[in-house]
Amino acid sequence: MSESKVRVLVAKPGLDGHDRGAKVVARALRDAGFEVIYTGLHQTPEMIAAAASQEDVDAVGLSIMSGAHNTLFPAVLEALRGRGMTDVVLFGGGIIPEEDVLRLESAGVKKVFTPGTTLGVIVAWVHENVKPRTLE
Repeated sequence: MSESKVRVLVAKPGLDGHDRGAKVVARALRDAGFEVIYTGLHQTPEMIAAAASQEDVDAVGLSIMSGAHNTLFPAVLEALRGRGMTDVVLFGGGIIPEEDVLRLESAGVKKVFTPGTTLGVIVAWVHENVKPRTLE
């Protein structure tokens, strides 16, 4: 029996139209051996949670460049919880001021990556912190 691959959903919530970083991270995670689902631009928190549920993902990575991180991260967490997905790891990054990182992490976001974080750091963090969920 082979070990399950970690499944990661990468999403761009809100009205942000800049997705190059999300695509680069998605590809780096895929190249590192993860199964990656990219949802595309302009996703609502409910759409992200629905896709996470349908795809049985272990983690959701959000890319937010619009400045709406203090609204969108908690909304995605709430949408995941509303679907009973309390064991899904939520992480993300983008243009997020340092003073907001602690608030997001104390609200339940497992990791916030700020500008300048290397792909190697992101991949290593996912390897260390995301494990396949046990589906009941």
